[in-house]
Amino acid sequence: MCGIAGFISKRFNKEDLVRMTDRIAHRGPDASGYHFDEKVGLGLGHRRLSIIDLSDSANQPFISSSGRSIIVFNGEIYNFKDLKAKFKLVTKTSSDTEIVVELIERFGLEIVNEFNGMFAIALWDTIESKLVLIRDRIGKKPLYFSHSDGEFSFASEMKSLNALEPHEKDLKNLAYYLHLGYMPGIHTFFKGIQKLDSGHYLIFQDGKIEKKAYWKIEDSILKNKKIDESSAKSVLEDLLESAVRYRMIADVPLGTFLSGGIDSSLVTALAQKQKDSPIKTFSIGFKEGKFNESNYAAQVAKHLKTDHHEFILTKKDAQERIALMLELFDEPYIDPSAVPSLLVSEMARKHVTVALTGDGGDELFMGYGMYDWARRLDEFPFKSHHDLISKIFKMSGSSRFMRIGDLLTFNENTYMPAHIFSQEQYLFSTKEISDLCLKPSSVSFF
Repeated sequence: MCGIAGFISKRFNKEDLVRMTDRIAHRGPDASGYHFDEKVGLGLGHRRLSIIDLSDSANQPFISSSGRSIIVFNGEIYNFKDLKAKFKLVTKTSSDTEIVVELIERFGLEIVNEFNGMFAIALWDTIESKLVLIRDRIGKKPLYFSHSDGEFSFASEMKSLNALEPHEKDLKNLAYYLHLGYMPGIHTFFKGIQKLDSGHYLIFQDGKIEKKAYWKIEDSILKNKKIDESSAKSVLEDLLESAVRYRMIADVPLGTFLSGGIDSSLVTALAQKQKDSPIKTFSIGFKEGKFNESNYAAQVAKHLKTDHHEFILTKKDAQERIALMLELFDEPYIDPSAVPSLLVSEMARKHVTVALTGDGGDELFMGYGMYDWARRLDEFPFKSHHDLISKIFKMSGSSRFMRIGDLLTFNENTYMPAHIFSQEQYLFSTKEISDLCLKPSSVSFF
């Protein structure tokens, strides 16, 4: 996982840097590193989870061969070996960190478009005295920053920024949480702390910030692409096999989380296909029968002949982790799957360092009910009468019909994707938030 932190400020010292970096020690238990330059007020900190090149020479902060650039980096560049060969790099380590810093120094920030991976990068240019932050295309790796009075700080988690200097809570963004169950975009629950947008880089120089998008999903969707079903299946299979193969590059034990569902089962099957020996798979079950789905995972594991590990947990096991979850998550987060995810991670860590999962499959392949509702509302033949029809559904007394009534409660200013997601997740509509809050919400939803 790894964690990064740092600042540019004449007010802070190395002890401050160590404190804010150690606040995220759980992200990187294998090594810690610090670079502090009192002359410019620069601090760069890193907590390492060693996955590729386990030697001390790959520890961070990492300095480029010329000495010009210093990097701290969280994530993984899956195609780093391809990039090393393509650009004929001569390196002293076998780490992806060295590839990243050398390529950015030689070719500039646009080289990030060559990176296949997930990453949060902070790089200090000693010649131009500028700090660069880069976040991956989809924002898989978190990256927060604070900027005021010509000073700048950043970290993988907000607790590091609050350890450096406490920030006030910002409840004006509460409406986002009530509507979506999380904080979208750049927003947070703390004044003065923002997320760096996904697919963006940020330059801090001479006390000023410049942000620029280097990637947008809209530009990556092919228009009017015509392909038959057979060819589409072949292309998809190649992409999935490539994605799994890249993610299995590691110098530490690796396994998969296996729930027995389509997504994790497919990832596990592709991973096992590329290994001669059984891969380690992990699932959790619950003593309470209605929550236990571990039998599906066991059936898949048996079919694929994996080295399967099943952990049977109780409700008490989950309850005991609540306090830890509040510590790990810097702000409220509504997804109940966070509980089993934490539990299976905790158990799997006793056997492996890296685990592949099926997360993201439902979002990419429209596996949730909200996508069905989006289609139904798009094809709804009586849109101009939705208010009247909504009232009729709500009068029925049926919980299902009342829910349909909630979905049909919107106006011309409603952002429909967020509205559908909100109601599918049993959250608050914008109208409910406006009616229930003591002060009218001034938040604009997308």
